[in-house]
Amino acid sequence: MKKEKKKKIFPSEFRQNPVSLDWVVIATGRAKRPSQFKKEKKKEKIPSPKNCPFCQKDVLEAQKPVFIYLSKKKIKGSWEKPLEKIPDDWQVVSIPNKYPALVPWGKLIKEKKGIYQKIEGVGFHEVVIFKDHYKQIADLDENQIFRIIDSYKERFRDLKRYPFVKYVAIFTNWGKEAGASIYHPHSQIIGMPIIDPDLNRSLKGSARFYRKYKKCVHCQMIKESLKEKERIIFENKNFVVLIPFASTVAFETRIYPKKHQSYFEEISSREIKDLSEALKVALLALKKGLQDPPYNFFIHSAPCDGKKRDHYHWHLEIYPKTSIWAGFELCTGIQISTIRPEDAAKYLRKVLKL
Repeated sequence: MKKEKKKKIFPSEFRQNPVSLDWVVIATGRAKRPSQFKKEKKKEKIPSPKNCPFCQKDVLEAQKPVFIYLSKKKIKGSWEKPLEKIPDDWQVVSIPNKYPALVPWGKLIKEKKGIYQKIEGVGFHEVVIFKDHYKQIADLDENQIFRIIDSYKERFRDLKRYPFVKYVAIFTNWGKEAGASIYHPHSQIIGMPIIDPDLNRSLKGSARFYRKYKKCVHCQMIKESLKEKERIIFENKNFVVLIPFASTVAFETRIYPKKHQSYFEEISSREIKDLSEALKVALLALKKGLQDPPYNFFIHSAPCDGKKRDHYHWHLEIYPKTSIWAGFELCTGIQISTIRPEDAAKYLRKVLKL
């Protein structure tokens, strides 16, 4: 009788992102149990609302609000015509950042010198502030989250009308390790004269896939994920929450509209309602499962530069701070995750049932 050859078990595997074609390493050989990603939560003293600039209405008013969401209606302003007063029943307010990365001064000037080129830092930088000092998005009810997402949409639509704005970046930093300098929950919006490198790679990848297969790569990813079910955390009528096949960090999470849509700012009220539910579920799963980790999330949408990009599929990406880049990542650009995406999704589904 011939001896059966033992199947070699490798301590890791490479997985390729079908959009960017970048590779990641899933280090199964040194994989952690999902619960091991929970960080020991140090008891931090939460800053008092009395000392919080985002809790002081006069401070917010001094920054000239450009948008206010009340309990039952919206008050729209603009950078040209800011709002003077903030009513007591405000829920979300968007103000110019006091320390902006970009400013709407002057004209867009490009300069070249040899092989180098530069553009003046023209643009917009806003802070979207949620009223409750103590509650992050995972703790809010869906109506409150609806107002936040609807505020993103309103500000996106307003900023994209400026000729020099080619892209509107919407992002949230939660926790010091994720870059949040103020405890009070808030998001940021930046209208830029360029398209950032990360989105550019995503746009080029989706265009390349469409040219080859006449299909949206993100739609195919969603279709296959829903069929396999292993990496799905949650779904409702319009959205799906999943862990990507080629996750760059442990517990990377994405929210996709099921229907093909290129532009976030075209989302309907019904879809915002379902996105509010999906975002709450995703962030609550991470909060419970990983002991309230710091995280960043952002929206990737087709740019507003006047070019048609029907091949693109907008989505929201969430990156909990579960690892630190070291020499290998910096040297190669290949990131290592120490948990299989399928195991991460299974764990978060279990957490949601608690």
